[in-house]
Amino acid sequence: MKQFLQLIVFLFFFGIVTAQQTDYVDFKSIDANLNLSSQLKSVNGMYSVEFEILKDVDSIFLDAKNIQLKSEVWENTGIEYTSERPFGERVVKSIVKDDKIWFYDDFKGGLIIKLSFVYECIPKKALYFVDDQIWTQGQGKYTSNWLPSIDDVNDKIEFDLSINHDNGYEVLSNGKLIKKKIGKEYTKWTYDMQKPMSSYLVALAIGKYDKKTETSKSGIPLVYYYYPEDSLKVEPTYRYSKQMFDFLEAEIGFPYPWQNYKQVPVKDFLYSGMENTSLTVFSDGFMVDSIGFNDKNYITVNAHELAHQWFGDLVTATSGEHHWLQEGFATYYALLAERDIFGDDHYYWQLFENAQELITQEEAGQSTSLLNPKSSSTTFYKKGAWSLHALREQVGDSAFKGATKKYLNNHQFGNVNTSDFISEVEKSSQQDLSVFVNDWLTEVTLPEDAIVKSLKKSAFMREYLAINCEEYSQKCKDYLVSNISDKGKIKVVSQISEHLEAEAFINNIEVRQAIAQYVSTIPKELKLEYESLLSDKSFVTIEAALYNLWANFPEERIKYLQKTKDIKGFNDYNVRLLWLVLHLNTIEYQTDNKQVVLNELIGYSLPEHHFELRMNAFNYLKLIGGFESESIKSLILATTHHNWRFSKFAKDLLETLKTNNQYRELIKQLKNN
Repeated sequence: MKQFLQLIVFLFFFGIVTAQQTDYVDFKSIDANLNLSSQLKSVNGMYSVEFEILKDVDSIFLDAKNIQLKSEVWENTGIEYTSERPFGERVVKSIVKDDKIWFYDDFKGGLIIKLSFVYECIPKKALYFVDDQIWTQGQGKYTSNWLPSIDDVNDKIEFDLSINHDNGYEVLSNGKLIKKKIGKEYTKWTYDMQKPMSSYLVALAIGKYDKKTETSKSGIPLVYYYYPEDSLKVEPTYRYSKQMFDFLEAEIGFPYPWQNYKQVPVKDFLYSGMENTSLTVFSDGFMVDSIGFNDKNYITVNAHELAHQWFGDLVTATSGEHHWLQEGFATYYALLAERDIFGDDHYYWQLFENAQELITQEEAGQSTSLLNPKSSSTTFYKKGAWSLHALREQVGDSAFKGATKKYLNNHQFGNVNTSDFISEVEKSSQQDLSVFVNDWLTEVTLPEDAIVKSLKKSAFMREYLAINCEEYSQKCKDYLVSNISDKGKIKVVSQISEHLEAEAFINNIEVRQAIAQYVSTIPKELKLEYESLLSDKSFVTIEAALYNLWANFPEERIKYLQKTKDIKGFNDYNVRLLWLVLHLNTIEYQTDNKQVVLNELIGYSLPEHHFELRMNAFNYLKLIGGFESESIKSLILATTHHNWRFSKFAKDLLETLKTNNQYRELIKQLKNN
C-alpha cells in the first residue's frame, strides 16, 4: 500500500515536470510578510501566491530550497478570516519534496487561485547575513533559497514584500515603499511592485545607511544610499548618475519601466553589481573619494546595471543561449552612456580594449559562439557589445534605434530570444541580416578585419595604432611633449621607459601614472621629478612611486615613509599596506614601533574587514613570512567565505603555506582545535 501511494505521488509530480509548468499555470503575484533574524540567520513569515490555471492540471509547484512549511496550505476564497482559519476556507494538499513545494488538487483551466501558508528557512545561499547587513543575490543563486518562487526566468511575477526588522536600519526592496510602521523594537517596511519580473531579480538590502535623492528629467526618483561615515564619498561615487539615467532614457527611446531607481553598496558582495529590478546592489569597494575616483570609479558598473533595467529586467532572455541580449546590451549601452560623458575617444578606446581581450581569448583557444550558453563573460559582455556596435554601423542610427524601441515595446515585461531582436532590425532597416548573424553571433572566430576597419574610423585610434616606439628614436621622445593623445603617450612610455627625460613628467595624471608603473629603475637625474609623483591625486600612482623610490634610494626611505604615512588608498588600503611592509623593512625607521606595525597588518586580515582588504593583507603576510596563529585562523575561516573568489584564494594560499613545515604544523593544530 505504501509503495502504491508513493507511485501515485510520483505520477502527480511526473506529469507536471515532464511538461513545462508554464504551459499549465501562470503565476501572477507573490505577497510575503517576512521576519529576518541575523542571530539565527533565518527567514520566516506569511506567504501568498496567486496564479491562473491555463489548462486542467492535478499538481503545480513552487521552487523552495531547504524551506519548511510551518502551516497547512489554505486556498483563499474571499471569506472572512478567523483565528481557526487564518488564511481562507479550504486546505489544499501539499508536500515539500526535491526542493519544491507541491500543491495537488483538481485545478481547472481558467481559474485564478490564491494559496497562503507560513514557511521558514535558513538559506544556504542567495541571502547573506554579513555583519549587520543582510542582502540578496538571486542571479545564479536562486531566490527560491529564501523565498518560494519560480526559478524559471520565463514566468514573470509581481512581488510585493513586507519586511519586519530591528529599528535603526534601512530596509530596501524592489518597487516603491508604500508604508513604514515603526514599533517599539521593530519596523515594518512594505514595498509595492506594479509590474512583473523574473524571480532572480527579487532583492533585499538591509543595513545602516543614509541617502541622497535626485529626480530624473522624466520624474523618476533616483536614490543613492551610502554608509553614514562615507558622506564625502557620495558625490565621487555617484557622479554622473542622473546624467546617465537621462541619457539612457532618451537613447533607448522607451521610458524607464519601474517606479523608482535605488542603488545601495554592500559589504563583500559576490560581483561588482547586480541589476535587481529598481534596486541595484553593488560592492562597497566602489565607494570612492575624489582621489580614488581617478583610478577606480563606479561609472561603468553604474551605467551597466542601469541599462539592465531595460535589457534583462524589462525584457529577459528565454535561456542561456540568448544571454547576450542582456549582458551584451547592458555593456553596449553603458559604453554609449560613457561616450556621452567622456567623448568619442573614450568610446573607441573601450572598444579597442574589449577587442584586445577578445583576441587574447581567441589566441588561447577559448573563443565560442555568442549563442553558446556556456560562453565566457568576455564573450557575452564584450563580443555582445561589439556585435551591437557593428550592427548599428551597418544599418544606421535611425533603423537601429527604431528597432530597439519596437523590440522593447513588443516584448515588455516578457521574454525574448535573438530572433525577436534581429527580426525587428531587419524590418526597420529593410536589410537581410543573415551574414551579420553568421559573422558576429554564430561564428566562433572573431571578425578581426571588421573590428580593425571599424576602429580606424576614429582619428584617435588611427593615431594610436600608428605609434610604434619599440625602436627608440628622437621622434619617440618628441611624442611625449606633443599634442598626441594621452593613450598614445602611455604607449610611448611603455616602449621607451629607459629613455625618458624630465619633460615627460609634464603631463597629466594618466601619463604620469604610466611613468610610475613602467619606470622602476629611476635615474638619479630624474629623482626630483619622480618624487613629485607621490603628490599626484592617484592611489595607483602613489603606490607604485612609493615602492620604486624606496627601492632605488635607500638613503631617502624615511623621507618617503614620512610623506605617505597618512595615506590609506582604496578600500583595500593598497597604499597603507605597502607602507606597513616598507616600514617593517626599514630598520632605522621607528625602531620601537615594529610590533605595532606588524599587528596592524595582521589586523587587516581579520573577518571584520572587507574581503579585498583581507586578501591584500594575506598576500603581504605571505611575502614577509608574517603569518602567526591569529592570521592563520582568519585564513582558515576565509576558506568558507560566501564570496567564492575569496574562499578560493584562501584555500589556495592555505595549501601553499602547508609546504612550509612550521606553518603546516600550526595549521594542523588550529584546525584540530
